[in-house]
Amino acid sequence: MKILISCGGTGGHLAPGIALAEGLISRGHTCWLLISEKKVDKRLIQKYPNLDFVAVPGAPFSLHPLRFWSFACQQARGIIQSVRIMCKLSPDLLIGFGGFSTAGVAVAAFWRGVPLVLHESNRVAGRATRALQRLAYRIYLPPGVRLRKVSPETVRHFGCPVRREIRRLPVKSSREKLRVEAGGKLLVVLGGSQGAATLNDWVREHFKFFADEGIHVYCVTGMNKGNAGVVQLESRDGQPIKAHFVPFTDNISELLSAADLVVTRAGAGTINELIRCRVPSILIPYPFAADNHQWANALFVERQGGGIVIGHDYIGDLHREVVDLIFNDWLLRTFRGNLERMDREDCVERIMNDLENICDVIRSDSKRVSGERLIKRSAKAGHE
Repeated sequence: MKILISCGGTGGHLAPGIALAEGLISRGHTCWLLISEKKVDKRLIQKYPNLDFVAVPGAPFSLHPLRFWSFACQQARGIIQSVRIMCKLSPDLLIGFGGFSTAGVAVAAFWRGVPLVLHESNRVAGRATRALQRLAYRIYLPPGVRLRKVSPETVRHFGCPVRREIRRLPVKSSREKLRVEAGGKLLVVLGGSQGAATLNDWVREHFKFFADEGIHVYCVTGMNKGNAGVVQLESRDGQPIKAHFVPFTDNISELLSAADLVVTRAGAGTINELIRCRVPSILIPYPFAADNHQWANALFVERQGGGIVIGHDYIGDLHREVVDLIFNDWLLRTFRGNLERMDREDCVERIMNDLENICDVIRSDSKRVSGERLIKRSAKAGHE
């Protein structure tokens, strides 16, 4: 198969696209990943020189006059470039992982007659998925999520692909690689692939409180959202306690495996990596996420017993929640057991099997239609 994977814009879209591409290539298929022109995409793909990435223009939808004009112009450029890519590569199908970068590529695929497959990672279908659902040959949704006006035959309930290098690692070696102290509790703070200034400020404001309790902190600030560096204080008993601030990390497996607890936004990609690495979390859904989808993601994890949810308005009491949970070893073990139970599905394998079946069906239908046309032409020639 020759497959285009549209997955740019955020780490939550790009990471599952990379995971699927790695699996398909291991089966002998050919893949190209269509990404956005954003810095976060360019930074993440540096780790995967073996994959073929193509940057395609695009911009998020907005009703603001100037931003809408930018959206329209960038999407038009994206459609034109996508049509050229499809003419050159002749893919068997396109799979889109949502976001603004998928819309233009999907329109180009429709014009070129390339079958479209959509994947939705969030527990509330995004704007791109809803807008393109009628064009899709197949739609992958999280278990339990539904879409109106979509035939059940079109939908498959699969999870979110996770990159194969994301896995639970030994705590000691993970902390050594991160240069984090081997002893004591470690709190990791994540703001998603683009960072969260509110969480960064919260860490700086409360680090003295954590240091007194003997809790080390590792904060991934996001690019251009704070200076990198290490701050050191002392605990009540005189032990050195450090807070590490980094703008970005490629060592997500080591980071999550080293953590006793993670405080983070509730993007689907982050949640699935937490599940894979068995890390208990306090989830702070981004209050301005489209359709409040992060709240739905977070509530699902809480109901499954993998972490707890705190609303953005209650972040002032978050430091007390952290201390109560991070020293509760029994509850942390319970969360880890529930996270392991949530990670029973090999969704990459299931998606690949389904994509291969789709291509087989399309090829079979194409041969049948070609055969019918040939018969009609022969009958017409014989009649003449």
